[in-house]
Amino acid sequence: MEAPTSRLGLQPKRSKLDGMRRVFRYRNFYIMLLPAIAYYIIFHYYPMYGATIAFKQFSIAKGIHGSPWVGLKHFEMLLHLDKFWEVFWNTIIISLYRLFFGFPLPLFIALLLNEVRRLLFKRTVQTIIYLPHFISWVIMGGLLINMLATDNGIVNQLIRSLGGSSIGFLSDEAYFRSTLVGSMIWKEFGWNTIIYMAALAGVNPSLYEAAWMDGANRMQRIWHVTLPCIRTTIIILFILRIGSLMEAGFEQIFVLYHPGVYRVADIIDTYVYRTGLADGKFSLAAALGLFKSVINFVLLIIANQLARWKGDQGIF
Repeated sequence: MEAPTSRLGLQPKRSKLDGMRRVFRYRNFYIMLLPAIAYYIIFHYYPMYGATIAFKQFSIAKGIHGSPWVGLKHFEMLLHLDKFWEVFWNTIIISLYRLFFGFPLPLFIALLLNEVRRLLFKRTVQTIIYLPHFISWVIMGGLLINMLATDNGIVNQLIRSLGGSSIGFLSDEAYFRSTLVGSMIWKEFGWNTIIYMAALAGVNPSLYEAAWMDGANRMQRIWHVTLPCIRTTIIILFILRIGSLMEAGFEQIFVLYHPGVYRVADIIDTYVYRTGLADGKFSLAAALGLFKSVINFVLLIIANQLARWKGDQGIF
């Protein structure tokens, strides 16, 4: 009988034995998995211990173990710094710009390309729009500085030739955020389009044929067939974007910003860099970085839960 064996504790032992046999049977696959496990332990999980310096008065001479605990002192200091709230709101504003203007564009371009029937033209456009993704922000920053320079930049030369005045795209606070978001979209939207194109390739063509037989026009087929079929992909990408809302693009901003635009361009990541590496306030910088990570984690959980409440498939 199953009940007596379970009551005597024999069933768990049998399950454990079966599990060990299964591991031994597929031991070659587990051995192949060991390097990946070691990688994540060494480079992802073990370094998390360093986050404890956010709760310590860290000293390089004493090390992490020898530095004294100070609890939430550094977090309290952050909340009383005017600079913290400035970089916090800059991060939020720039991230929201990137979300609202950068997230829909790849989907829109993918829908347009999906309607193109000339394969050569489609592939050519795809190649052209995703090439900027492979250019690093260091090189891209140099290109933008040369193109948008106030005196001899090609963009301002064109504006002056049309009778306008030069615009300080990278020097004027009124234009710097727009320049950041515009250059980010230009560089990344083509690469993000590939994800949607892959999802669109999986849509059953018979659904379009059925909609066409029912009298649906092109826009109706997109709205009632295409978008519902790739809805899961859209939701997952949106959840991931919400989960990284506090990531406003450190590399891009670090390359392009300067003290003249700190008031509108300084974000949490750049402030952490200056506070930790330039000023040597490692504990304060770690507290700020941990604060940002916690917010991202909470936003990810909330966005995923809202998606599941709406009946969509979340990321977990």
